[in-house]
Amino acid sequence: MIYPLLRKFFFALDAETAHGIGMAGIDFVNAAGVSCLLARSVPPDPVQVMGIEFPNPVGLAAGLDKNGEHIDALAAQGFGFIEVGTVTPRPQPGNPKPRLFRIPERQAIVNRMGFNNDGVEKLLANVATAKFARWGGVLGINIGKNFDTPIEKAADDYLLCLDRVYQTASYVAVNISSPNTKNLRELQQDEALDALLGSLKEAQGRLSDRHGKYVPLALKIAPDLADEQIQAIADLLRKHRVDGVIATNTTVSRVGVEGLPNAEQAGGLSGAPLLAMSTAVVGKLATALAGEVPIIGVGGIINGADAAAKIAAGASLVQFYSGFIYRGPELVAEAAAAIARQRAA
Repeated sequence: MIYPLLRKFFFALDAETAHGIGMAGIDFVNAAGVSCLLARSVPPDPVQVMGIEFPNPVGLAAGLDKNGEHIDALAAQGFGFIEVGTVTPRPQPGNPKPRLFRIPERQAIVNRMGFNNDGVEKLLANVATAKFARWGGVLGINIGKNFDTPIEKAADDYLLCLDRVYQTASYVAVNISSPNTKNLRELQQDEALDALLGSLKEAQGRLSDRHGKYVPLALKIAPDLADEQIQAIADLLRKHRVDGVIATNTTVSRVGVEGLPNAEQAGGLSGAPLLAMSTAVVGKLATALAGEVPIIGVGGIINGADAAAKIAAGASLVQFYSGFIYRGPELVAEAAAAIARQRAA
């Protein structure tokens, strides 16, 4: 495969610079009609989740394509669904650079991007030019709050984004778990989450009537949760009939990367060291939810066995981002094949 050679080039560059060049490269091979040089074909393996038929259970996690600029090129890598964002109501630059760091010794990444994006209107304009959604592709849009919106007003930002993306999205992911926006994770606390989910579900009902279609809502949670917090979140997901839960975001823990270069950088840790923690959260959620709310498992997937482990723990779908950076497009087909074997076992 070509990607291991390309990775050596990319890893010689600053991580954020490499990301920009890599996305431009994926766009180029897609436009040239030679995406097969990077990706293997993924056999259909449809699965029904949140009332949506996904052509296969392997998705791209939010964060790689924050502004929806590369949807068609990424879809050509074989993903069963693409999640773009996190998008906020207004454009914002994010945190100062450098803010993206590799830990290659552990196939890990630390980021403190801070929801850098061009705002919801620009994302919608980009999505409108993509063929993916028009051709029936499953497109998730991940929404968040602006960094300067007070936490007590956060619901206003989520409701504005939900209103704007509702007609375009296949599902909407509500990101309350990034460690890189001050106080954001406070929204996972019982009273705050109860109020936020109530407001979002009420708005979802109004929007469903207005647009004549039901767009599912999925809540994205952190891995750094005590068992009682996981149970409380599960109870609220059931109470408000939330359509799905994405487990998990990045971690503030540094277990597994201690003493390595970049390990002490501030931000969220993703990649292989997150696997055990995030999969444990999936398992605890699956027990607490008892099948009432489907789970999208994300965090630490570097190979097919990791993806299958998420399904075994109780996830219906999986996503990855850091694994795509370290393994390249071949991971999509590998993960899909491993999940198919897991389900057949």
